[in-house]
This record gives sequence, structure tokens and C-alpha cells, in this order.
Amino acid sequence: MAHKNVIELLAPAGGPEPFNAALAAGADAIYCGLGNSFNARRSAKNFDDASFGDACRRAHLAGARVYVTVNVAVATDEIPRVLGLVRRAWLLGADAFIIQDWGLFTQVRRTWPQIETHVSTQANIHDARGVAWCREHGADRVTLSRELSLPEIERIAQEGVELECFGHGALCFCYSGVCMMSSLAGGRSANRGLCAQPCRLPYELVDEKGDLVPIPDVATAGMAETMRGVGGTRALCPKDYCTVDHIDQMIAAGVGSLKVEGRMKAPDYVYQVVGAYREAIDASIAHEPLAPEADLAVHRRLKRAFNRDFTDAYLRGESGNEMMSYERSNNRGEVVGEVEGSRALEDSFERRGGGNGGRTRMRRFTRAEVTIHLSEPVGAGDLLELRPVSDPTQFLTVTAERDSEAGEVITATAPRPIEAGAVVRVIRSQAAIEAAARVSRSDIQRKRPVRVRIVARLGEPFRVELACADGEATASAEGAVVEAARTKAVTREDLIEHVGRMGGGPFLPVDYDVQMDEGLGMGFSAVHKVRAAAVRALEEALLAPYAEREGATVTAPSERAVAYRVGEARAAAGIADPAQAAREEPCACALVADPACARAAIEAGAARVYATADDLAEGDWPEGVIPWLDEVCREGDRARLDPWVAAGGPVAVGNISELALAAERGAAPEIRSCIPVHNQSCVEALEEAGAAGFWLSGELTLEQVCELARSSSVPVGLMVLGRERAMTSEHCVLQVTGKCVHDCRKCPQRTRRFSLKDIDGKLLPVRTDVNGRSRIWSAYPLDATPQAGELIEAGVTRLLADCTLLDAKQTRFSVERVARAVACARAGRKPAARMQGATSGHLFTAIG
Repeated sequence: MAHKNVIELLAPAGGPEPFNAALAAGADAIYCGLGNSFNARRSAKNFDDASFGDACRRAHLAGARVYVTVNVAVATDEIPRVLGLVRRAWLLGADAFIIQDWGLFTQVRRTWPQIETHVSTQANIHDARGVAWCREHGADRVTLSRELSLPEIERIAQEGVELECFGHGALCFCYSGVCMMSSLAGGRSANRGLCAQPCRLPYELVDEKGDLVPIPDVATAGMAETMRGVGGTRALCPKDYCTVDHIDQMIAAGVGSLKVEGRMKAPDYVYQVVGAYREAIDASIAHEPLAPEADLAVHRRLKRAFNRDFTDAYLRGESGNEMMSYERSNNRGEVVGEVEGSRALEDSFERRGGGNGGRTRMRRFTRAEVTIHLSEPVGAGDLLELRPVSDPTQFLTVTAERDSEAGEVITATAPRPIEAGAVVRVIRSQAAIEAAARVSRSDIQRKRPVRVRIVARLGEPFRVELACADGEATASAEGAVVEAARTKAVTREDLIEHVGRMGGGPFLPVDYDVQMDEGLGMGFSAVHKVRAAAVRALEEALLAPYAEREGATVTAPSERAVAYRVGEARAAAGIADPAQAAREEPCACALVADPACARAAIEAGAARVYATADDLAEGDWPEGVIPWLDEVCREGDRARLDPWVAAGGPVAVGNISELALAAERGAAPEIRSCIPVHNQSCVEALEEAGAAGFWLSGELTLEQVCELARSSSVPVGLMVLGRERAMTSEHCVLQVTGKCVHDCRKCPQRTRRFSLKDIDGKLLPVRTDVNGRSRIWSAYPLDATPQAGELIEAGVTRLLADCTLLDAKQTRFSVERVARAVACARAGRKPAARMQGATSGHLFTAIG
């Protein structure tokens, strides 16, 4: 896995046209989906086999690599189909696969060890220990969480694993891979590639009494291009990430690949953004900073592609209000001027109807002439947005009629007059759309530089040698024996001209070495034939490694074969057969937030009580409470989390880093549901890695939960009562109030019980911990206690009441309800009916 550049520029492609745009713009590698079933952008156009194979061929001839995303959680019965997709993509030319699911990752490594595997950002890896674990399990590359700072990346790079880092595009509010907001709200799961992006919707912050918390302008004071008057209605909407000014530092930190987000974006977005980063990276590699004019042009290209304004906060170790787009979640474009004035024009009328004897109607159209003073240039056809300062919700769009420079005053026709001083933005560049369309339709998007050697010696065959400038491949072709000229002799310039006629092919001559005798006579048609043969030979040399795969790649295993391999792996690792494993007695469990709740849970019948490390660090806790470690473990978190992992002791781990530490120390790690386990291969892989128990995901159906419980040789648990966590964010939601004191332990807001009210009026509880991270819970409580009998019969022995948001009295009630359900199930009786207002989650409704 050798890349030709110091840092790889990795571009998105939601289909053939964006793929072509990325290739033309200079991407070193392109990631995309094959089909619409098993990737995190299932709504993108994606590729079929024919278009994917063609795209791979063009990319490889141009010197670019192609990565296929299979970055979703996969059900047991889907594993053979996904492996079949991997095999097809590999044979068609894929260079690597980006994987989230540990079961799928393990199966790919076992089936095809020669295949390059990248751990997806959806796997939620964010420290050196987690990356080292991935390395030991065969990962060729790890895609880090987007929240990391440069010093953290630099430390992680010391592990010797190639790192992919987020460089540009839309930021998720939640840590990737642990978000359930979309699936809880409507069944469209981010872990299955169908995120509905609920974080971009409006929310209101309400207090304990249900009263609206005012959001003052100070929440966004000092931020560039603030939209005054709208307020903080988009409390969960970050700006887009932009690291174009940090390329040098990212290279120095050890970033191997810089990723541009955007598989749902149009070709013009891909062409603009990738092209801008290509310029910036090339300048950095050459140690030649861009001239001011070129640097301005790079930033202008980025601003005129879709954006929610830009932030680099995470890279700088920040996560405050400066990174949020509270006022709007749609395209902000680039500010290019303001409205000087407008006047109403005479109304126009259009005749409608009248056909087939119908009634004729006249429709009135209002128009206005708007005068705009430009501070930046615009192009003919650019779409301009006009927003009044007094009421930014009442915006208009107009089209620029001609190319105009900064300082000019232009006029445009609008549907109605608009107040003077309205902010004018370019939100769509017509030039970018047309440029992307041209390259998308072209047969050759990018020509690969080649060095040409021409050998023309008397009495020897005429020879053309081609060598890729990047050193990847060479090829040559020979023609007839060279003879002396009978009339006019050919010159060096003649040979360069005719051998260099490669305009219709994938190669661009950049250097010539001509070895020739004087007085040679050659027909140019013969020269053209040898050149064409050399070009074909170089194409074949570049594509040969992919053509050789067919014979070296085994058939994808069937479902029975996968199950057999899981059994073999268990036996080899000394893991008990699930059918023979000793089963513990079913019991009620509780997750609590303070010592009083812990005592209440124990008194109510909880056999196992859990609490977070931060909560355990304060107060007088009863004996035996089990640490419930965070879903996030960055370098700075290890000092407070690691001490809770003890040899022989149980501990619930929320990420791979903590699993690695628990295995190293000989602890008994229980896999929390934020490490998604959706298939038997994943159960086996994590058991082999040291898992001593599983807390299964709330995104599973009852049938899937039971199937996984039967396949596990260690105890399996499920949350059956309480509110499910929807999001975990590095940004504190409460900062939208503008009252941040920059000391989370002393923050008075943190002790209150706020909720977010969505557009349907539902309340989602939100809390911020002592580290400044926010957690948001589902709007509805879950009650799966009526299914206790089926769960216990299948082997689920730990039924959890999540009492995180409850006081001691409420905790006692919840744990007693779970304990009664367990007792009823064990006695063969039916548990009580579901509580009014509660949901069964996804037990009976599969996620998308």
C-alpha cells in the first residue's frame, strides 16, 4: 500500500459523474459505494458493476486508487451477500474496502488476507491504543474520528498505521458510529446508511418547567457572517469542516490521507472542492506557499461550493460556539455584496388554461429591479441569494446576468422588492457547474504524465519506451528495422512530434529522450503504429495486477460456510461453544447516576449496578458497582478512565481502546451497545478479542437479539427500560444559551434538566458531563419488559433499566418493574403490559 504523494487527497463520488469530476480535479484516491445496500450513503446514486469497473479502469490509468465503502452494521444473514459484494468489487478493480462492522472486517481478513482493509470512522476510533488494536487485527489504515486535534493525531501516528483524517465537508454533531438519533426518530439508521439528518432541523431548548430558554444574540457574537435575528434554532448543526489552511501541519502530524466528504454532493461541488485542495496540497508538498491571488482563488472556490460556513475548531482542540451554524443549516455560499436598493416593476400577466374548452385564467407575476453593489466578483448565471438584515427568513434568489468585478453595481430581476442593506451571497457557481459537466462527459478526465524514450538506430528495430513519471510502470514496443533515408531524413523534432501524438489517450508526454543516428528514413505511419502499441502495452502493464485477480480470488463463502468458520475460529481461540457454555441466572441490572440511586437499585432487586467513571469518582458508593466507561476515549480521557479497568474485575467498555486495555489487564470487559454488534461473526470476533459479555444495540429486532444471544458463549444483556441515548457530542449543547463559564465542573447550567423540543413538540433530554460533552436521549421511554420471557428463553440474562435520568424513587420503581418481569418470565408467567407512553423500540420494527 504505497502512495505516491506525501499525503493522499481522498475524494467522494456518489456516482459516475462525481467520480469523473474527482478524477479530473486531481484526486489521488476516490471512495464510493457499489450498489445501494451496504454503504453509509445508500441514497446516493452509487455504482452498478459495469459503471464501477469502467471507473476503476479510468482511475488506475490516471494513477488514482478506488476504495469501496461497506461502512455499515451488517446482520448475520447479510454477511455472505456483503462478502459477495466485496469479491465482485475486488475483481472489478477496487483497491481497498472501508469497513465499520468488526464481524465483516474479520470475515474479509480471513477470506482474502490480500485485500486492503480500512477501518471506517464509523468504528469510532480516537486514540493510539485503539489504532494499535486495529493494527494488530490486520487493518491497513484507520480513519480517525473527526473531533481530534493535531497533537492527538501526531501522537496516534506514532503507532505506524496509515491514518486517514477528515479534511473538508459536513460535520456530524454526534461522534460517528454512536448516533441513534435518526433511527430512534424514524427508523432510518445512520449505522445502516440511511441517516435522515435530524441534527439539521430546528430545536428549542426548554427547561425543567417546559419553558423556552431564550437564545440571545451573544451566543453567536463575534462570529463571521452571523445571521442576526434568526436566533439559535439549529442547536445541533455544526458548520462545515475546512482544513485547507492546515495542510502543512497535517502532513507534519503524520496524516496519510486527507478526506473530502460529499458522496451526496453534486459533481460541481466535488470538482470545486477537490480542485482547491489539490492546489493547496501541491503547494505544500513543493514547499512553495500559494501566492496571495492563488490563495484567494482557492478559498473562493471553497466558499462557492455548498457550505454552512467553515470551522477548523476540532483541529485546534476547540469545540465552542464558533464551530456551530446556529442560524441556518442550508448553503451559505460566499458573501459578495449588498443590496443598494430596489423598485417595483410593472406586473406581468400570463394566460393559463383554456385548452379543451376549459376556463381561461390570467396569472399575475410581480417583479422588481434590485441594485446590488458587489464586494466580490460574480459570473454570468451565478445564483445569488438576498437576505434582509431585519428578517433573514424572507430571502430571495436572483441570477447574475453577466460577469462582473468587485466594486461594480449590477441589477437583477427579483420577484419583489427587498430592503437596502440585504446581504448578497453566491450560492451556486454557474462556471463550476459547466466545468464539472464538461469533465464528467469527457472520455479522459486526467492524463497520466509519462516519460518517452525513442530509439532509432540504423539496422535495429525502431523502439518507443514509455515510463510513468511516478515510476509505477514501464512498457515498450518495436517496429520495423530502421533504414537509411532515400530522400529526406527524419529529424529529432519529427520523431518527438509524431510519437508525442497521444491526445486521445490516457497519457501525457512530459519528457523525451531521443537516441538516433543521422540520415534515417522512416514513414510516419510506422512511427504511429509503434507509438500506439507502446501506449497499449503501458495500459496493459498498469491494469495487469487487477486482471490477475480472477485466478487468485476464492469464491465468497456461503452462510453455512461463514457459520462453520465462526465455529472453527472459536475452537482455535479456546472459546466455548455457545450451546455448551454455562449460562448465568437471568437478573435485573441498573445503570445509575449517583450513590442514592445505586442503593435504591440494589434494594429494588438489581443484581448488577453500573455507573460511569465520572460519577463513580464522586460520592460514597456501595460496594460492587461496575464501571460503565464512556463511548469516547481520547488521549486525554485515559487518565480518568483507565484506573477503572482492573484485572479480574467486570467493566463495561464503550470503545475499542477500552476493550484493548481490558484484555491487556485481564479484566472482564462487557461490550456496550455503542460498539454495534449485529451479527454472529462480530460476536465471535469480539469474544476472541476478550469480550466477557455483550450489551446489544437498541437497533436490533427481537429476532436478531435472540439469534445473537444464542450465538454467544458469554452473557448477553439488553436495555429493556428507560430512555435510549441518541447522541454523544464533543460540543456542549448548553453553549447555545450564551452562558458558558468555560469550567464544566462549576457550570450552573449543567446541573439543570434541559431538553430539546423538536419540530413536533417532542422533548429530548440533554445533559452535559464534567468534560463538556453532551448526551441527548430519545423523546420516548423504552419498555421491552413484556418481552422478558422471549429474551430470557433465547439466552439474554441481563435485563437493564437505564436510570441515568432518574432520581432514587424513580430508579426504585424502574428496577422493581424489570425484576418483576424477570421473575414472571422465569416462573412461566406473562410480564405486565407495556407502560403507557412507552415504545418497544425496534424490537418489532426493523431499522432501515
